[in-house]
Amino acid sequence: MQSSTTNQKTRRQLTCHQLPLAVYREVAAHLRQVEGVETELIMRSIEHDPQEKFDYYQSQVAALKINYLEELAAADKQRVSEILDYYAQRYSSWQDY
Repeated sequence: MQSSTTNQKTRRQLTCHQLPLAVYREVAAHLRQVEGVETELIMRSIEHDPQEKFDYYQSQVAALKINYLEELAAADKQRVSEILDYYAQRYSSWQDY
């Protein structure tokens, strides 16, 4: 039996306001290239207020979910940070969701 400290996952949910769906998908795909990293897009609720107008500047994605094992190599953790920083510099900073 494995100890409770092994196989623990780091789970992050990040959002970047006004980031388009295509860019969220690009970030998720880029992160998945790091072995051991899993991503998922959390879409905005499809229930809309009938009075609310569509906003082209509001993303269809609520957040990006990132999961990886705690024992992920330091170089791979650094790569995840570099990927997130790359997109933050081009669009807007990431915020916890």
